Amino acid sequence: MKQTLFGATALAALCLTAPLAADGHGHATTLEEAATHALASDTYAWDFVEGITTEVGPRQAGTEAEARGRAWAMAWLNAHGFANVADEPFEMETWVPGDLHRAEITSPFPQPLVIQPLGGSASTGPDGIIAEVVMFESVAALRAAPADSLTGKIAYISHAMTPTQDGSQYGFAGPARWIGAELAKQKGAVATVIKSVGTDYHRNPHTGGTTFRRADGSTDVGRPVPTPAGALSLPDAANLERMFERANGRPIMMKLTLTPENLGTTVSGNVVGEIVGRNPALPPVLLACHIDSWWNAPGAFDDGAGCGIIAAAALNVQKSGQPLRTIRVLFAGAEEVGLFGSSAYSAAHIDEPIGVGLESDFGADRIWRFESNFRESNADLHGRIAAAVARFGVANSSNVASGGADLNIVRDQGGAIIDLQQDGTRYFDLHHTPDDTLDKIDPVQLRQNVAVWTQVVGILANESRSIQTGAPLPSAPATMEN
Repeated sequence: MKQTLFGATALAALCLTAPLAADGHGHATTLEEAATHALASDTYAWDFVEGITTEVGPRQAGTEAEARGRAWAMAWLNAHGFANVADEPFEMETWVPGDLHRAEITSPFPQPLVIQPLGGSASTGPDGIIAEVVMFESVAALRAAPADSLTGKIAYISHAMTPTQDGSQYGFAGPARWIGAELAKQKGAVATVIKSVGTDYHRNPHTGGTTFRRADGSTDVGRPVPTPAGALSLPDAANLERMFERANGRPIMMKLTLTPENLGTTVSGNVVGEIVGRNPALPPVLLACHIDSWWNAPGAFDDGAGCGIIAAAALNVQKSGQPLRTIRVLFAGAEEVGLFGSSAYSAAHIDEPIGVGLESDFGADRIWRFESNFRESNADLHGRIAAAVARFGVANSSNVASGGADLNIVRDQGGAIIDLQQDGTRYFDLHHTPDDTLDKIDPVQLRQNVAVWTQVVGILANESRSIQTGAPLPSAPATMEN
């Protein structure tokens, strides 16, 4: 294992300054001790992500594999003492990648390229299509192309994504995948090929969803793009771009074969479970992740680790005693293909107030920054949390938290949100690729995530006032305070 950013020296120092003390029931006597103990020796998160990637593997939304993932997660939650564990089903239109994913240059430099279909892609049919490729350096260049200029041709879209700690380059490069295929279709293209939205240089294409866009620019998430669309690995995209440099005006011809299928309506679902609080009158703390992955990897980083982290935090908070508020975990289904689980959960529970929402869905590398959307409205609580996580190397921030993809219910309610920002420097080396596997998780950094989450969730779950404003809330009946 390579040396980590949060090293052994810092770990040892924290362990020496605050050793775990336990009561006669094996509970940590304070929240701080529970968090420090998690940093040194938490096993819950690793047990979850190791188990689901080993025993279930890839969990494509709406398929039997995702259903097995939900069943596995429910069994894990029940085995670890969560209450009110349930699978909340919803229906969705389901797309699967099919068996044939091939691209080859037929002239002037014949050779195969490595490609994967993008989620929502149409099929070329098993015989494939052959057409001239037209290169665009960016989505902006494609947008500026004349109407009908791509009739009968394949559009190739590039970008210049680089690694960043905060993952901000995803917003810069992502449109190549998110909207490129539909823009190319509107110009007459018969298919679209993109440079994978990622930062590695392995021959592992990055898949991910592409979105149908109406003429007015609005999106129809989940509606398949009516033309074939695929992503080349970064080395193959670089090779294609070199071909354009030396083609000397000769057309570059590609044969593209993609055979995805639409299965029609199938069932997905959201898995929920709770650590029940002492005061049911207080809105719960909602911890979110997503249980599905793309078909091409077991989804260790995206997002098996996230589900392990939030479940571990809930269990570690409980070690310091029953929290005041209920802690609810939401393992959302069908996130990758259109946030269907998040939307379904919000629709089903919109009348149930949430106290605060947090999500873990950016891998398993160390948390380096804390953000909330109540820094101004509840400065005292924001400041207490910031001070509590500083010992784990987490910086305070004035950025306004917006929440992860599966926190639709909190955004829909206009509620309190916290973002615990993970180091994304290597995240887009792995994102949506076959390399998203268990061996890429650094156990030391995973435990740092759990420690930070334990500290933050413990503070939130024992907050008697409104998390968003600091205003008083209904107190518990006397019997529940004992």
